[in-house]
Amino acid sequence: MNILLLYPEFPDTFWSFKHALTFISRKASLPPLGLLTVSAMLPGTWNRRLVDLNVTSLDAEDLAWADVVFISAMGVQQKSARELISRCSQAGIVTVAGGPLFTSEPECFPEVDHFVLNEAETTLPLFLDDLATGNPGKYYRSDDFPSIKTSPIPDWGVLDMKKYASMAIQFSRGCPFQCDFCNVTALFGHKIRTKSSQQIIEELNGLKENGWQDSVFFVDDNFIANKTYLKKVLLPELIEWQAHNRTTTKFYTECSINIADDAELMDLMVKAGFNQVFIGIETPDNSALEACGKQHNTSRDLLENVKTIQRAGLEVQAGFIVGFDTDTPSIFRQQIEFIQQSGIVTAMVGLLQALPGTRLYERMKREGRLRCSSTGDNVDSTTNIVPVMDLETLQNGYRDMMHYLYSPKNYYHRIQTLLKEYRQPQFKSRFRPGQLVAFARSTVILGIIGEERLQYWKMLLWTLFRKHESLSLAVTLSIYGYHFRKVCALHLKKEASLSP
Repeated sequence: MNILLLYPEFPDTFWSFKHALTFISRKASLPPLGLLTVSAMLPGTWNRRLVDLNVTSLDAEDLAWADVVFISAMGVQQKSARELISRCSQAGIVTVAGGPLFTSEPECFPEVDHFVLNEAETTLPLFLDDLATGNPGKYYRSDDFPSIKTSPIPDWGVLDMKKYASMAIQFSRGCPFQCDFCNVTALFGHKIRTKSSQQIIEELNGLKENGWQDSVFFVDDNFIANKTYLKKVLLPELIEWQAHNRTTTKFYTECSINIADDAELMDLMVKAGFNQVFIGIETPDNSALEACGKQHNTSRDLLENVKTIQRAGLEVQAGFIVGFDTDTPSIFRQQIEFIQQSGIVTAMVGLLQALPGTRLYERMKREGRLRCSSTGDNVDSTTNIVPVMDLETLQNGYRDMMHYLYSPKNYYHRIQTLLKEYRQPQFKSRFRPGQLVAFARSTVILGIIGEERLQYWKMLLWTLFRKHESLSLAVTLSIYGYHFRKVCALHLKKEASLSP
């Protein structure tokens, strides 16, 4: 049987890094890890072909080859997913859909033949058994949160790694917290389930054997949820793996702000190769944090916590939200001041959206405050709820906030603020020709053509004389800024065209 694995295209979003990737001649930031894992779970006698619309196109020959299409997507990919499903339906190919988008709202995709929802370790074997007997059902669901200690090594063989900026692996699923706007617990539960350190080492070895030498993203929603296992087992083994392979593979991940409370954990992470963490800070306003169930961010000095993490050798990227019920027009200035003072260069700021399956969604539904479906992109200048703050005031404040944060002057100021605090990890990175190419392109696009050329050269010269060991990071962040400004301009232009 010929199985076509389809991954829809991401729109031009904050996290697509589309405009930054051109500097290093890559097509996408990350591969479709879910589909690669599903591929590894299919019968070994089946033929597999991956078409990731973010790095290539779907040809008629691909559809003619396929007996069955497996498609997976997140909410932000829904437009492309609908187009792909329509093409498959017109071609008469059986479609099997799974992943967060379809698990949340399967009823919105009537053209799909079979839904394998929730976690594939539980539902995919049931579907495969029925398919083998010629009697597959429409829906395969499960309320179980299975162990992932038997989850297979992703099928790297179907992937063209040269087209990606980073690879991805998963250590854990689930999150212990109760944030009402987040759908992570709806999808994966509160109980933390982890792979063994042996599984992680085998996955890293698999990447290495396939020729991968660049960065690896641990996709966990909260990597530090099981601190004891990390400190006693996984991180020491990652340190040993780096030493044994004489490598300096860079890792990055997502975690909660309480990482700042554990100096030992941060030290081990840096020694293991981690140099970057994404943290959901959301807002510096305690009343909003308490109202949305994010109490673990309260009763602490968030600004000092961020600087503590930076001083440990971990660059902090962060998510922020405006539009909580407790927000007043003063929130925009509060957010700007916090982001600028913290030196969080990559600050993903979005309007509050209610995602299906969340407590926020159910509350908005009860209160009659759902305006439309969520786009899945919380930085596209829209919201699907009726906010307490006047909508025009909220959108104008958001627009002004984004203009401020991503103007060259303020963005480059944040880079310097970060570098003043950031402790560059001691291990040396392997030089790669692509870095030189990216720097050369940045000097032309940012340093000669770009509106930010004055700030670009001032920042580079400052870094060269004051923090020369962080020059590579400074260039990378400058390139990110180019992408962020492009995305902001696109979304804010769309917002203006939709305004009355």
